Amino acid sequence: MGCFPRALRFWTALVLVVYWCGIHTAPAFAGLAPSRSSGVTEVSSVRDADRIAVQRALEHKVVAQKLRDYGVSPEQARLRLASLSDAELHQLASATKGLPTGGDGVGTLIGVLIVIVLVIVILKLLNKEIVIR
Repeated sequence: MGCFPRALRFWTALVLVVYWCGIHTAPAFAGLAPSRSSGVTEVSSVRDADRIAVQRALEHKVVAQKLRDYGVSPEQARLRLASLSDAELHQLASATKGLPTGGDGVGTLIGVLIVIVLVIVILKLLNKEIVIR
């Protein structure tokens, strides 16, 4: 500290305090960012929204397998989907809202296993004994 003159240290500290106070009291502006629709899922009507919901449900593994079990190919399902009326399409889209949107549960299983391993590691680090009977 001896290499800097006392006046330089004082003015530097004063400038920094004023600068930090100015930053701290400056108002922050925040707001919601507007959403943009991508070219792939652009929804321009209720029918398009219903069609997209049904297509996503048809892409689900369980639904696709059931359709194959009944002898319906994915191409036949898409052709039939295109020929549905607005009311039928809306009814089908409403019925698909209860379907699971995830995969087959592997992610959940991996998450549970990671939590169990973390608990065991923490207990070992704390020198606690783990007894499984």
